[in-house]
Amino acid sequence: MAQVPPPGSVVVADWHLCKDSKEYFSKILHKKRRRNFGLLESPVMPPHVAVDTVHYKIFISGKSGVGKTALAARLAGLNIPNMHYETTGIETTVAYWPVKLKENSRVLFFRFQLWDCGENALRRFDHLLPSCKEQADAVLFLFSFTDRTSFDDLPNQLAKWTELFARRVVKMVIGTKFDLFMHCDVAERDVRDFQDTWGIPVLRTGGEVTDGLGDVAPLLNCLAEKLWYQDCITAGSASLHSQQETVTPL
Repeated sequence: MAQVPPPGSVVVADWHLCKDSKEYFSKILHKKRRRNFGLLESPVMPPHVAVDTVHYKIFISGKSGVGKTALAARLAGLNIPNMHYETTGIETTVAYWPVKLKENSRVLFFRFQLWDCGENALRRFDHLLPSCKEQADAVLFLFSFTDRTSFDDLPNQLAKWTELFARRVVKMVIGTKFDLFMHCDVAERDVRDFQDTWGIPVLRTGGEVTDGLGDVAPLLNCLAEKLWYQDCITAGSASLHSQQETVTPL
């Protein structure tokens, strides 16, 4: 069975614009800006509203300077760094995102723990990569539209992470600095060829954050959709395997 669900088939797209979502999104906002959640903090809903939270570990992969730290800040609603600096070790950022499932209108809080590690640190310290890989549910492969070498390196990244993981993980490719079209080194034709070859859609991000929701909703909804779909497929496979084991041979 395919691991990639048709876009918008699992979660309600643009739910953050619907009236019935306001109660949930208000719990991740403060004065119309995203709240900063620590590792032990979570949104608090009224007692009469029961909402389950699902936890996922996301590793952000890419060459130095493509915008891994900036993407983590953007997805979590934090201030994006004005200057580039090489991440010296592992940095983790928590982002909460409420989602409404299409199948049964169930609402879930997705807790994304975003792991960002500097490229040079990964090369120097052998213990960092296993820590990033351990129990990861998804990998975001980043390239910059202003850096051709980061785009050309994508096949190597995909091949490396496919070898590293024995279990199934969600893979997403994101092109950063899409707003800097005057300095673009990656053509749309190249992106289309990559998508046709690898069968992985390329998402785009860049520019200033405005309301803190509309800018990140496409990325977070896509990530939530793929992760939830993967869990459903895994649970279905486990259930089928369990049923097969209980069959008594004649």
